[in-house]
Amino acid sequence: VFLGGSDTVEFPIKFTPKSPGCYHCQILLKSSSDIRVYEIECVVNADQADAQIEFLAPAYQAVTQEIPITNISSEDWRFEALLQGQCFHGPSVINVPVGETVPYPLTFKPVAE
Repeated sequence: VFLGGSDTVEFPIKFTPKSPGCYHCQILLKSSSDIRVYEIECVVNADQADAQIEFLAPAYQAVTQEIPITNISSEDWRFEALLQGQCFHGPSVINVPVGETVPYPLTFKPVAE
């Protein structure tokens, strides 16, 4: 514990999760004049590699690739999508409930060869 120049105290914690998920913890600090309970929630995501999608499409025809999004957390997810690049289209919002996989339909619709 480190007492700085203000009323703050550093309380270092080492956390080594075995798998992705949501981890809850309570820390109880007691003194002769005070009791404090701190609740901590740590969300651990699985390692993800960068992904690359290659579209092969006839000129002027759209092709759609469904990208699976899996929610292994303990809370529902709401994503807002911002697509950059010409000719790409997809929903601006996608909801993924706990424990489910929802495909994000990414469409490429070329306007030229």
